[in-house]
Amino acid sequence: MTNNTDVLLITVDDETEPYEEGLRAIRRLEGGESIDQAATVRFPDESHLTEVFNERTYTLLRVIRDENPDSIRETARLVGRDKKNVHEELTTLEALGVIRFETVGQAKQPVFPYDDLVVTPLAHGSDDGATVAP
Repeated sequence: MTNNTDVLLITVDDETEPYEEGLRAIRRLEGGESIDQAATVRFPDESHLTEVFNERTYTLLRVIRDENPDSIRETARLVGRDKKNVHEELTTLEALGVIRFETVGQAKQPVFPYDDLVVTPLAHGSDDGATVAP
């Protein structure tokens, strides 16, 4: 079983003030409590989630996790796609906190820093969730 901090949670949350959870976490930290919760990426609705997380995204994440490519160029080669398109998609994933880039010489190496990826598109209205490991 992985620790919650090793899991990235992808969810839909139509909460109008999503920073409230962050404020509660800060207050708990200030009070000396530790916070053991998964890193979370929230989307306002399912259509935004599926714009980012689709078959191409999962393929990229699997390749990054399994093949550990040294660069964006190598990642594009491994998935059989254009480097420019892969770069754009990886940049979006980095901005969301899904991956990070490490500098390797002149190249940017994409890294998936989690053990697992959990997608719960119906989290705000259902207890059902789908788990996807990249």
